[in-house]
Amino acid sequence: MAQCRKCGTQVADNVKFCPSCGAQMGTPVQQQRPQQQQQQYQNPQQQQNMQQRMQNFNNTSDSTNQFDQADIEQNKMLSLFAYIGILFLIPLLAAPNSRYARFHANQGIVLFIAQIVISIGLGIIGMILGAILVAAWLFALAGIVSTIIGLLMWIPSLVLSILGIVNAVGGKAKDLPLIGKIRILK
Repeated sequence: MAQCRKCGTQVADNVKFCPSCGAQMGTPVQQQRPQQQQQQYQNPQQQQNMQQRMQNFNNTSDSTNQFDQADIEQNKMLSLFAYIGILFLIPLLAAPNSRYARFHANQGIVLFIAQIVISIGLGIIGMILGAILVAAWLFALAGIVSTIIGLLMWIPSLVLSILGIVNAVGGKAKDLPLIGKIRILK
């Protein structure tokens, strides 16, 4: 015997509706899950648009075929350091004759410079917010706003670092989105 969740009446297991209150029998969780899952995937166009945007974002020039495969295999693990801040120096110093390592070191240098520019911009924003919000209780607000802005500015940097590491370890010489066309090293 089952019990109606709405009114508590004892009902036979095979009954679909409560004879007392008319509520549909069965657990609400079981009834809601298929509807929720159906609603999540109801708009395939929206899901396809998001996938298309991600593909376009990372649709940059790939020059992997211009590099020697032995050079790639020998230096791909070393090249991942190029995307971790000042560590872009490691592939430059450890493999100075590797075109593959130099490619990723160049990407890392450009990313590092972009990170420095972001840091300077955050410092300026912090000073401006501090000057505007002079009252003591508003300094906390300035700190919160500055932190939120900082996170929003560092997320793209983190995404680019991860993309660069994935490309380097995957043996690809693929430009980073937004900044990949800039060449400092030849």
